[in-house]
Amino acid sequence: MSKFMEHCRHSMRSHNLAYRTEQSYLAWIRRYILFHNKQHPEKLDESSVSEFLSYLAAERGCSSGTQSQALCALVFLYKHPIGRPLGDIGGFSLAKRQRRVPVVLTVTEVGTILGRLRGVDGLIVSLLYGSGLRVSEALNLRLQDVDHERLTLTVRQGKGGKDRLVTLSSRSVEALKEQQTRVLEIHEADLTNGLGAAPVPKSLRRKLGNAVKRPGWQFLFPSSGLCQIPDTGDWVRFHRDQSAVRKAIASAAKRVAVMKRVTCHTFRHSFATHLLLAGADIRTVQEQLGHADVETTAIYTHVINRGGLAVRSPLDAIAL
Repeated sequence: MSKFMEHCRHSMRSHNLAYRTEQSYLAWIRRYILFHNKQHPEKLDESSVSEFLSYLAAERGCSSGTQSQALCALVFLYKHPIGRPLGDIGGFSLAKRQRRVPVVLTVTEVGTILGRLRGVDGLIVSLLYGSGLRVSEALNLRLQDVDHERLTLTVRQGKGGKDRLVTLSSRSVEALKEQQTRVLEIHEADLTNGLGAAPVPKSLRRKLGNAVKRPGWQFLFPSSGLCQIPDTGDWVRFHRDQSAVRKAIASAAKRVAVMKRVTCHTFRHSFATHLLLAGADIRTVQEQLGHADVETTAIYTHVINRGGLAVRSPLDAIAL
């Protein structure tokens, strides 16, 4: 079965799926195979897919988003690695879709948490809030993506494979310049050791040649260690791992006793909400966030129209 999983991985890379999508799809394919007692997917049909999806909703209590992700993975599996696109999978138990209002921090809470964060993690979180980035987008920034004069960041291959320009806070400029200086020092040391090639997609690697060793291609937040590219054997310096940022945020939020559940994405939610509260147009916020549909951005209008921001409590009119 390991050969089959490698075949799936190769198919995903030939279709240029994002690395995180590849990891997610492979995990779902493994779960699907294990659910059916390790039977090869070629021996399974549409009813097997329906049974698995129903199990996720009814037995595992998965959300609709999780169930949809599993379905996408299986659609890809049968269409490409197996070469037999799925037909009608019939009815299956649908996970209930719940529209949740995002957790948003107050400006004071954001400032308090940022005040507890230091070094690289503090700079990364300041970009999540100051520019509305996803943590993956912040970590995938390269030196050439920062424009200090125009106060912009270029997000490349964001969600949906789209590029976009986002605003950069002037308060982050000096810290970014210091970070770029540190990255250049690390890069110079790598070059001295015969390394220094930046991790880039295979097609771009062939096109750039030795240009992948140029400073501009280096990650803005590089990892402390090196890793090896499987298909070439080259040793490269990838970006910082997301888990380090998540742990830093959790620790800082705990120290300042913020009762809300604070994640990396909370700062992106707070960015959008605070922009709207400051009078920004929803279309502008949509472009900053990189949402394909303005309806996705509109969820933040529900946040600012709730509770005391929209309605005066009748308790305030009672003289006690």
